[in-house]
Amino acid sequence: MGDNYYNEGNISYPCASWAPVVGFMGAAVAVVFANLGGAYGTAKAGQGMMAMGIRSPDLLMKNIIPVVMAGVLGIYGLIVSVILNGKFTSPVPGTGFSTYSQYSAFAHLAAGLCCGLCSLASGLAIGIAADAGTRAVGAQSAMAASWKKMGFTGDAGGQANSSGDALFVGTVLIQVFAGNLGLYGLIAALILSQMDYSCEQNN
Repeated sequence: MGDNYYNEGNISYPCASWAPVVGFMGAAVAVVFANLGGAYGTAKAGQGMMAMGIRSPDLLMKNIIPVVMAGVLGIYGLIVSVILNGKFTSPVPGTGFSTYSQYSAFAHLAAGLCCGLCSLASGLAIGIAADAGTRAVGAQSAMAASWKKMGFTGDAGGQANSSGDALFVGTVLIQVFAGNLGLYGLIAALILSQMDYSCEQNN
C-alpha cells in the first residue's frame, strides 16, 4: 500500500475505517431476523395445518395461505440486503482511504433492523394466529359433519349447516393484518437505505 497509507490525509473522521462493519451488520440482521420470523411462522402454521388435516383433510390446501405469507417475510430481508449491498463502497486502492461514512453505516443498520425485526414480529403473529385459526376451522368443519351424520336436521346451534367459511375468512383477515407488519418494516427500510453520504480524499 506504500508509505502514504498511514498519512493524516488518508484519515477521514466522518468516514471511519470501522463504518463498513456497521453497514454489513445492517445487511446481516435484515436477512437473519426476517428468516427467523419466516421460519417460525411457517413451522407454527404447518403444525396447525397438520393437526387440522387429521379430521378435515379436504381443508388442507385451503388453509395453506399462512405458510405462503410467512415465507414471503424471508424475501423482504433478502431484498433489503441486496439493496444495502449495492450501497457499500470499497476503500480507495493504494491509499486505503475510506469513502463509506458513519452516516451511511448507521442508516443502513437502521434499515436492516427495521426490516428484520418487523418481519420477525410479523412471523410470530402469523404463526400463532394460523395455528389457532386452522385448528378452529378444522374443528368446526368436523363438528358440522358429525351433526349431519347423527341425523340432526335442526339448527343445532348453527353447527349442522355451518361450512366454516365465516371462521375461515376471519382467520385470513387476522393473518393479512399480521403480515402487514413486515411490509411496514420493508417500506421503512427502503427509505432508510437511500440515505447515504460518501467522502472524497481531497476533503
